[in-house]
Amino acid sequence: MKIRTAKGLTFDDVLLIPQRSSVASRQDVNTSSWLTPKLAMNIPIISANMDTVTETAMALAMARIGGIGIIHRFMTVEQQVRQVKQVKRSEGFIVENPYTIDQNRSIARAQKMMQEHDIGGLVVTDAEGKLMGLVTQRDLLLVPDEQAAVRTVMTPHDQIISGTPDTSPDEARAILHEHRLEKLPILDAAGNLVGLITAQDVIKRQQNPQATKDGKGRLRVGAAIGVKAEDLKRTEALLAAGADVLVLDIAHGHADQCVAMVKTLRRDFPQAQIIAGNVATRDGARELAEAGADAIKVGIGPGSICTTRIVTGFGVPQLTAIMDSAAGLQAAGIDIPIIADGGIKTSGDLVKALAAGASTVMIGSLFAGTEEAPGSPVIRDGQKFKVVRGMASLGAAMGRKEAEKRDLDQQEPGKNNVEINDEESAESQVDWAKVVPEGVEAVVPYRGNVQEIVYQLVGGLRSGLSYGGARSIRELQEKAEFIEISAAGVRESNSHDVRRE
Repeated sequence: MKIRTAKGLTFDDVLLIPQRSSVASRQDVNTSSWLTPKLAMNIPIISANMDTVTETAMALAMARIGGIGIIHRFMTVEQQVRQVKQVKRSEGFIVENPYTIDQNRSIARAQKMMQEHDIGGLVVTDAEGKLMGLVTQRDLLLVPDEQAAVRTVMTPHDQIISGTPDTSPDEARAILHEHRLEKLPILDAAGNLVGLITAQDVIKRQQNPQATKDGKGRLRVGAAIGVKAEDLKRTEALLAAGADVLVLDIAHGHADQCVAMVKTLRRDFPQAQIIAGNVATRDGARELAEAGADAIKVGIGPGSICTTRIVTGFGVPQLTAIMDSAAGLQAAGIDIPIIADGGIKTSGDLVKALAAGASTVMIGSLFAGTEEAPGSPVIRDGQKFKVVRGMASLGAAMGRKEAEKRDLDQQEPGKNNVEINDEESAESQVDWAKVVPEGVEAVVPYRGNVQEIVYQLVGGLRSGLSYGGARSIRELQEKAEFIEISAAGVRESNSHDVRRE
């Protein structure tokens, strides 16, 4: 047994000391940062891979405002893959492999496909896959016979304006405007369909200039995986769907199974971008990095709905955990990003986390109350709330077991429609007794659109950079000087001695 006498500090324990600044305006600073050594973002904010925080809607919103969302793994592989595809196909300069329908299929089938994939049109092809026409929602309005063939309402091939693979964004915009088109098929020299440019995608490029996009103009999205052998199949499916980064989701990342999984992923999927964690020590960060992780997620127990420290007695205050992890990587000569996961309540906490050595922060509860978070608002005493739960809470643990059971059922023929008998029901009751929660379920106030919260966070970051005499996050880290404060200092930092309206 040994005891570390140095005090562990968290965000409320310190302030950053103001530095001489040449920054004349908050707009003169650069808020971009690195998620991994290969993936950059315009704002250093990630939405957490929690089932009450990030699914398709949140991932779309985060990418469009310059961050990224990590879709949680507590669903079947097929469901998670579908959500990744929805983000990747939501916009892009050229939509590769656009959704198609045979010209002889029914109008009802076309309507169902558009609804399933949340799209406004389909490319119509013949039996050989050749372009025959286009059909949009406008073509299907008020059709008298939904069983009629799509070819009866489509815009035929000879009336379609098309582009080539060399068509530039400006050229595409001009063609769409000149001919008042919604969609521009892209054909190769042989007349084969190779992609589709839509007017909506051109508009989105203008509306969201700061969006986090890949080389093909598609929004970036991350996905969480576990550490079990079957998660390798999930990994393969997610990467095939276009996931830009994988987050190895385990509460205690400084563990043999996590290190082994990182090594396996690096060997089997060498091009994948891998984030591993969570850790809170020098050795934890270093070992995951040496195993092949592209970024390290730091945080054991700082989240508002996490009770790991109470249940287990283990953890490190978040500011110290970030500094220690950064020091561990630096001592080993490893330069990869750190993600501060948990404990962010205000923009000031965000600034402190970055100054301490994090490249980005992951946010959960603060985003759980937004419109884009999964679930519908509930009304309590006339106010709107949304549910949030830690991923080690009782409900989340049982949900995870159910998701794993569904995965296994789908892998076994004949088990897609399982009837629960008395024995299985009893076993389920026993499972509840075996779960030791390390998180709670709670409600948070409904907070509107996530963009509004992010705007405030980034605004605070911009101000923080100017107070630190820094024009970038990297410069902030180089110049940062913390000062520990007392309880009286914490009180002084908040509004005081006034009645708040």
